[in-house]
Amino acid sequence: MSKQPTASRPSPGSTGASRVAELELDRVTVRFGGLVALSDAALTVRPHTVHGVIGPNGAGKTTLFNVACGFVRPDEGQILRRGEHLTRLRPSDLPGLGMARTLQGLGLFDRVTVLDNVMIGADRHARTGFWASALAWPTSGREERALRERALGALAELGIADLAPLVAGSLPYPLRKKVALARALVGEPELLLLDEPASGLAADEIDDLGELVRGLTDRMAVLLVEHHMDLVMRICDDITVLDFGRVIAHGPPEQVRNDPAVLEAYLGEDV
Repeated sequence: MSKQPTASRPSPGSTGASRVAELELDRVTVRFGGLVALSDAALTVRPHTVHGVIGPNGAGKTTLFNVACGFVRPDEGQILRRGEHLTRLRPSDLPGLGMARTLQGLGLFDRVTVLDNVMIGADRHARTGFWASALAWPTSGREERALRERALGALAELGIADLAPLVAGSLPYPLRKKVALARALVGEPELLLLDEPASGLAADEIDDLGELVRGLTDRMAVLLVEHHMDLVMRICDDITVLDFGRVIAHGPPEQVRNDPAVLEAYLGEDV
C-alpha cells in the first residue's frame, strides 16, 4: 500500500486564498533536460467552480495537468490541496485526497465489463477494496453489492446504464469516454481533473458534456484542460492561459477572451 503524500499546514504568512482553494499550484517549474515545460506557473481552483486551462499546442497544458495528478513532480514550486502542501504526490494518492481524474488515453480495462471498470473507481468507499471483491473474499460480499449499486448509479447519471454488462473494449470511442468519466465520478470526488474530455466527440456530444460538467459544480470543483475554446468559454468560471510554459492570462471568460496576450498567442501576431 502506497503512503499518502506528506502534507503540512501553510505558513502564517500564506494567503487566505490558499486555505480555501480546492487546488493551488504555486510558482511551479518543470524541466525536462534542457526544455522548460512550465516556468513559474500558478493557478487556483476555487470550490464549486469549473477552472479551464487553455493554450496553443506545446503551451504546457498536459505538463500542468500531470503535475496536478502526481504524474510529474515539479522541480520548483508547490502543490496545495485545501491549503495543505503536498509532497511526493502520486496518482495512487488521489482517491484518498478526494480527487479523481480522467486521461486522454482513457485507461480502461478493455477485456472486462463496463460495470467492473466503473467499480474500480469506487474503491475509495470500500474497506476491503475492489480487488478483494473481485477475488470473492468472504468479508467483501456486502461491499461488492454496495460498490455495484454505486457504479450503476454513476452509469445511469451519464445515460449509459444499459452498457454495464458489455466489454469496455467493444464500445465506440465516445461511449468509452463516458465510461471513463463514470469511473471518475463514482468515487464522489470533491475535485475532478479532466484532460481533453471533448476530444473525439461530435458537436452535440460536446454540448451534452458541457451541460454535465456545469451541473457537477453543486458537489465538486473541476479542473478542465481543453482545446475546444467554445466549450471552455461557455462552461468555465475561471480560465488560465498558458503559452510556452508561462501563464500569460487568468480571469473569467469575458476577460480572457479579449486579452491581447491571448489573442497574440493564438493568432501569432501582435493585436
